[in-house]
Amino acid sequence: MEVTDKRPIVIGVTGGSGSGKTSVSRAILRTLPNHSILLFEQDAYYKDQSHLSFEKRLNTNYDHPLAFDTNLLIEHLRQLISYEAIDKPIYDYEAHTRSSAVIHQEPKEVIIVEGILILEDERLRELMDIKVYVDTEDDIRIIRRIKRDMEERGRSLDSVIEQYLGVVKPMHHQFIEPTKKYADVIIPEGGENQVAIDLLTTKVKSILEDK
Repeated sequence: MEVTDKRPIVIGVTGGSGSGKTSVSRAILRTLPNHSILLFEQDAYYKDQSHLSFEKRLNTNYDHPLAFDTNLLIEHLRQLISYEAIDKPIYDYEAHTRSSAVIHQEPKEVIIVEGILILEDERLRELMDIKVYVDTEDDIRIIRRIKRDMEERGRSLDSVIEQYLGVVKPMHHQFIEPTKKYADVIIPEGGENQVAIDLLTTKVKSILEDK
């Protein structure tokens, strides 16, 4: 890819598990069909746990800031901003550790950074042009999480509920919700809020035109 002095625009999209972050990110993708866009998921950067037994991996608190390899995430994001390709890790949710495979990722002119704790680290916030918090009620989020984890991650209903009540919900209120104060835009109800998404994408188009 040809190197340019024009920096990519970086949009951070955060919120609790099941809040609708992905719906908002996909809505941005749909409304910018003439631009090259990369969806950069924080979930890919959970720490490698291959050195732990499977039993110990099952006790991992995936909603705590220390669960993520944030240094690697920041390093890769800085490379993408500099128009350098990366090899993005893949996380295996059934094995509860990082896969040996990677995804080769070329840089794009728009980077959407998505994840529950992307606003928690100041270094990461400073790399973003627009910071979005998707604000959705707890009961809606748990329903969405149950559906996702059972269909996509091979989880049982009991295990999802136990994890939500014991870890996900308290971690949300301790670590995730407080990052709302760093957001430039707060979108209630995620992808269902078309007015907010229209306003957001209009702003993104304006920045792209200025660049």
